[in-house]
Amino acid sequence: MKLLDGVKVVEFCSVAAGPFCAMLLADLGADVIKVEHPGGGDSMREWPPITDGYSENFASLNRNKRSVTLNLKDPLDAELARQLACDADIIVENNRPGVMRRLGLDYETLSAQSPGLVYCSISAFGQQGPRSTEGGFDLTLQAMSGVMSVTGEPGGAPVKSGVPLTDFATGLYGAMAAIAALRQAEQTGQGSHVDVPMFGASLAIAALQTSEYFGSGKDPVKLGSAHPRNAPYQAFKVQDGYIAFAAGNDKLWKSTCTAIGREDLADAERFSSTRLRCANQAELVEIIEAAFADTSVDEALRRLREAAVPCSPINTYSQALADEQVAHMGWVQPLELPGGHMTKTFVSPLTIGGVGGTVRRSPPRLGEHNAELLNPLREKQAQVAG
Repeated sequence: MKLLDGVKVVEFCSVAAGPFCAMLLADLGADVIKVEHPGGGDSMREWPPITDGYSENFASLNRNKRSVTLNLKDPLDAELARQLACDADIIVENNRPGVMRRLGLDYETLSAQSPGLVYCSISAFGQQGPRSTEGGFDLTLQAMSGVMSVTGEPGGAPVKSGVPLTDFATGLYGAMAAIAALRQAEQTGQGSHVDVPMFGASLAIAALQTSEYFGSGKDPVKLGSAHPRNAPYQAFKVQDGYIAFAAGNDKLWKSTCTAIGREDLADAERFSSTRLRCANQAELVEIIEAAFADTSVDEALRRLREAAVPCSPINTYSQALADEQVAHMGWVQPLELPGGHMTKTFVSPLTIGGVGGTVRRSPPRLGEHNAELLNPLREKQAQVAG
């Protein structure tokens, strides 16, 4: 996919939200230059699993990029960074508010030289406000935004989502906003500063939970895998494990009754609407698990699929990645690490104009593109100084 072919992005980011945002742009064809500190670079480079000295976690968020190393506290290196930045269409940075200003790489400074620049700042709480100077990670933002209050089993200890959804939801918001702002810049010549707070992104994707509170005045609670407004809609125990299925409307409820061999329940008053089934979902769980008590996972899924009820096994990641749909869509592709070791990566799941995600560049070694990108700038500096 080359929708952003010709768009130059300079990334001043580490760990997850910012690098993921920039990789989404790279996957769409943008030329992303990742600026890292020469003392070790993005700290995710040290995260296991390490293969031939290279982090596969880092590789998963930094394909299709080039890497240069600059010490931004050194005046000469900072000037090189400014030259890179002023030649960019989009900047992505995820430092605490104020850091880029101290380095002379803030939006106001750069946009004075490059008015059409789109500058995307990702931070824990945003560029302004009483918490703007506080840092944060996915865990603390899941806790702060309420995500952990509705995750896990009723009465259980606080649990975060196993997938770092705050990091990645924020990265998605950032990439979407950067592309929208770029369109405006191309039309008007005027760029903008995009402020992407992790706290706000986490609250925004919780629209069903916040609307529940606004509408009822009550805090949503933990329900395990169950749903606050639909039933049956959760994981259920069967003979040799668990399955998940969702009967989110009256038609699917009747189909479920057929699948579990309890057609007598289809017209039962206490289960006659989504609201009533939700109010009586504890009883529903008992009925469904009793019906499937002597039924294997495979057989239970077969019966539900025959009744056209959306259902699934509880897959591990190895099972999910081995699914026939993943293979059909070509989502898992080979990825060469800098040492020559071949691994795999999950590419962009988008298909646009019949073209799916691809790996154009392997994830870079730290400073791999210094000569290619910085030497011409240093030569220009020397000519100016001479």
